[in-house]
Amino acid sequence: MKYLILVGDGMGDLPIADLGNRTPLDAVPTPMLDSLCQKGRLFLIRTVPEGYPPGSDVANLSLLGYRPEEYYTGRAPLEAAAMGMNLAADETAFRCNLVTLHHELGNKVQMIDYSAGHISSEESTQLIEALESGCATERFHFKAGISYRHILVVKGDYPAMNPVPPHDYIGKDVTAPWQRYTEDPEWQELIQKANITLANHPVNQKRAAKGQNEANGIWLWGEGKLPSMPGFHERYGLRGCLISAVDLLKGLGVVAGLDILNIPGATGYIDTNYQGKAEAALECLKTRDFVFVHVEGPDEAGHQGILKDKSQAIEDFDAKIVTPIVQGLRARGEEFRLIATMDHYTPLSIRTHTDTPVPSILYDSREIEAGSGQNFSEVTGNEAGKKKGGTLPDGETMMNQLLQQKQ
Repeated sequence: MKYLILVGDGMGDLPIADLGNRTPLDAVPTPMLDSLCQKGRLFLIRTVPEGYPPGSDVANLSLLGYRPEEYYTGRAPLEAAAMGMNLAADETAFRCNLVTLHHELGNKVQMIDYSAGHISSEESTQLIEALESGCATERFHFKAGISYRHILVVKGDYPAMNPVPPHDYIGKDVTAPWQRYTEDPEWQELIQKANITLANHPVNQKRAAKGQNEANGIWLWGEGKLPSMPGFHERYGLRGCLISAVDLLKGLGVVAGLDILNIPGATGYIDTNYQGKAEAALECLKTRDFVFVHVEGPDEAGHQGILKDKSQAIEDFDAKIVTPIVQGLRARGEEFRLIATMDHYTPLSIRTHTDTPVPSILYDSREIEAGSGQNFSEVTGNEAGKKKGGTLPDGETMMNQLLQQKQ
């Protein structure tokens, strides 16, 4: 038996007037997801425990079958793990976004773009290397990641700043959280040096000339120390792979002891290499029993508030990930059990995450149980969730049901 979890990050949404009060998931064609849902079980999963931030870190940790209450330490250390960084006991990792900020009169600061126009990895690596060369100290070091997502490692203690995720503040005033970075003289010096380094860099000068958003600031958040958790094989008795374009998910795979498959051309947006991800998943299952495939596109489009892109990302998730994987396993005569789901909602109207329980499909290729008879959407998922046993309390319960293990 093969086991799969296929995740469309942030697919969930709220009814939209332009879609006839339907959600993108309900409105766009998703024939394979609908077929799996009709023949399989439909239910809700609570991926975010009460009191926890509804981030992809918490939610995907849950989808891997780990309780965030026991193992979550922060977002940045997971991304650091994906980069091969070994944090010392006295080191803390911060996510370091390259962002576009607007500094107004009266020291007001506005968040224009949390991703600096989805800056390319080639450009951002040059910027991070310049920051490391010009701003690093014995206490602070920069490490380049992918696109706008990077890491700052801090040695020793640091002031309590309560940083916020930049994607929650697109187009909003961020003066208050920005000022928290500058209250401590050491951090103020770091931020000021970083601003000067970025403003004068040729990469930003070229971006400005093209009318693109400049990466004119760093935004630090998601701090934490490396978590200690049992490996997936130790916990569930399976060896497997994780496929994603983003370091956060790769880091979850690293700490869980899963093999990380890096796919050329995987971008984390709607231009990602879908075919490469699907083929890698099928190849993984030739020698292993479990694969976790993550697609970031719907979430990124949700944060940007772009209906067209989110709709396209959901349609592509169905057509270019779910469909070829299912058809490939069927062609090989493999028996498999599959979860198709999302980690959280990223509604276009609010452009950030919610902790709403997410609709999910459990499909068994043997089709040994009565199916739901429903298409896959938030509405049908919520209806199923109201029935007895229709809402699972956490991802650990979901994993046990996928693997047919006792609770």
